Amino acid sequence: MPGRKITKQQVNLYMTSRINGYTQVTSSAKAGISERSGKRIESNNCLILSPTARNWRTRKDPLAEIWDCELRLLLEESPALTPITLLEYLQEKYPGEYPDSLLRTLQRRTKEWKVLSGKEKELIFRQIHLPGRLGLSDFTQLKGIIILIKNEPLCHLLYHFRLAYSGWSYLKVILGGESYTALTEGLQEALLCLGGSPLEHRSDSLSAAFKNTTRDTRQDLTSSYEQFCQHYKMEATRNNLGKSHENGSIESSHGHLKRRIKQALLIRQSNNFESIEDYQNWLNIVVRKHNQRNAKNIILDKAALQLLPPFKTMDFKELVVPVHSTGTIEVARTTYSVPSCFQGAKLRVHLYDNRLCCYLGSKFIIELPRIRAGKEKTRARLINYRHLIDSLVKKPQAFRFSILRDDIIPNQAYKDIWSFLEQKVKGRESCKIMVGILSIAAKFDCEKKLSDLVTKQVAKNQIPNLDKLRQYFSGKVINVPTIDVEQHELKSYDDLLLIQEVKDA
Repeated sequence: MPGRKITKQQVNLYMTSRINGYTQVTSSAKAGISERSGKRIESNNCLILSPTARNWRTRKDPLAEIWDCELRLLLEESPALTPITLLEYLQEKYPGEYPDSLLRTLQRRTKEWKVLSGKEKELIFRQIHLPGRLGLSDFTQLKGIIILIKNEPLCHLLYHFRLAYSGWSYLKVILGGESYTALTEGLQEALLCLGGSPLEHRSDSLSAAFKNTTRDTRQDLTSSYEQFCQHYKMEATRNNLGKSHENGSIESSHGHLKRRIKQALLIRQSNNFESIEDYQNWLNIVVRKHNQRNAKNIILDKAALQLLPPFKTMDFKELVVPVHSTGTIEVARTTYSVPSCFQGAKLRVHLYDNRLCCYLGSKFIIELPRIRAGKEKTRARLINYRHLIDSLVKKPQAFRFSILRDDIIPNQAYKDIWSFLEQKVKGRESCKIMVGILSIAAKFDCEKKLSDLVTKQVAKNQIPNLDKLRQYFSGKVINVPTIDVEQHELKSYDDLLLIQEVKDA
């Protein structure tokens, strides 16, 4: 049209029509321009499509008087200041001069200043990953997913190992926190499952393992970690503290595995497992399916790995602890009971993430499940009545006021039995019966059956009879013979005395 600029939209519409096979006349009509203008567009002789961007203001700058002399100086000193804070600052200092309508202007001006005059920003440089070069370790948590073990919530983390090139992954259930033992135990299992070791292993600075530790302890952990990696011929590296993107090859994959776990739980239609071992085996299947998606790259990755050494290395913390006169040991703010025959000995304890392996010299003697104290100043106990019952039978009255009494009682059913005995049996007999019941449970390995039987008797307000219980669970029937006693006549004693008198004479 005469006197009007041809816009970019008109040009695009005209050219689209021409590409679709329309004539110049039809295409010009569709675009709202003359046929002559269409010819000029095609000949590229005239492409003045729209007005150039103007570089002048159409109204006075409302911040001209205070931007350079005040606001810019404030931002240079404190770049974290927000536009709303700056506006409130102006309104307080200059009442009535800067209305709320200036907020959008302040937002644009502040954003522009931060881009053009703010601090230099750190850039990320993406890396080329080579087969067999880099393996990474990290810990993650299943947020929003509750895992149950026999209907009880399981508080846990997942240790995650991943090869950077192929994405091969391994997950392990961690019952404690991010510790050195959890890292090395999970890493060693991952390498054994993988069948080789990469040239380099990267972790997240072991910051969680170093928390609340002394300087000497941190040095010991660092040295142990480096020796662990040397055993598998890996270079031990760590990303800088607070730089999670340096561990991005594993951080980003957390989300993929968590989504796969969530989907697998939906297919399974249950978050409840019979044991931690069942849960770990199920996780292994989920991760194996995940690894199958990258099978070609995994083959290349495994071919480039180093051979594993012929034996494993230490992936636990070693402690030497005495067995106290109470038949207990103290490990990591937790009291554990051990068989009374170890009293007075010193045990070498291999402390893993989920268990304690105890040795007498070099001989393995017992394995205990590991439990953890809650808060820093609290302590925990794991007492097995089977370890203490022989000594307790000899002095049952020690049971009533024992510090370990509530921990000796194995479960709620036995606690209810003890409460009943305290109320119904007076004096010292209640302790004797309770200790006797625990002794029967330990001797005949009938804890559940015994508690069920005694609970039924308690429900009927009957006091348990230890002899009958012992006879029932021992399976032995005691037959008491019937003895007929014949009473002699008194005359026979007179005859006996007469005979003796004759002999004396």
